[in-house]
Amino acid sequence: MSSLLEVSGVSVSFDGFKAINNLSFQIGEGELRAVIGPNGAGKTTFMDIITGKTRPDEGRVIWGEKSVSLLSLSESRIAQEGIGRKFQRPTVFEDQTVGDNLLLALKKARGPFSVLTFRAEKQDAERIEELASEIGLVAALERKAGELSHGQKQWLEIGMLLAQEPRLLLIDEPAAGMSPAEREHTTDLIRAAAKTRAVVVVEHDMEFVRRLDCKVTVLHEGSVLAEGSIDHVTQDEKVIEVYLGR
Repeated sequence: MSSLLEVSGVSVSFDGFKAINNLSFQIGEGELRAVIGPNGAGKTTFMDIITGKTRPDEGRVIWGEKSVSLLSLSESRIAQEGIGRKFQRPTVFEDQTVGDNLLLALKKARGPFSVLTFRAEKQDAERIEELASEIGLVAALERKAGELSHGQKQWLEIGMLLAQEPRLLLIDEPAAGMSPAEREHTTDLIRAAAKTRAVVVVEHDMEFVRRLDCKVTVLHEGSVLAEGSIDHVTQDEKVIEVYLGR
């Protein structure tokens, strides 16, 4: 599988603390990957580097078939390149309906004139219906996003990211604060999304990671400690020592 994103030899320090230390990571087209590790392992900084929020001190971040360096691009350009990120806390437009949230997120021309003259077309309505069906919110299309449960808001935000048609989706701790049934639906949603794009999930919940049933990368002190199936990494002595405990 050719790699869609390749991070190589990346390091970054904040006030002398090495948050990321010679980190190398790659993910292929249409691959699902879980990233785990103790607090302070560098998981959030890793995502900040990919999305252009943090600039590393050294290393390379190469994207797509044309081997574009993401380090030379702004955050908004990186998003336009097809990298979508979902933060831990859902950010949806609470006063708008679920349908309007999805409509606002659709991949469209975003110039000032096109926004002013925008009218929803038939295919937009069809795409919104399709997205709502994917995330399990068809029955809630007319409801205000603020009325949704925590889990439903998370699904709506994933739907809004899917509306932008990213090639790589970065999702931060999707299972946090969810009921068991919501977590199960979230697993299904992420696995379905990964059929058509690459998805990286940063998660603490090992049971959730096990259910994703994908390759796992374990970070520790800003670099990769172990990589492989969930069974492989959970039996690794170093991982047990620094993360899982005895």
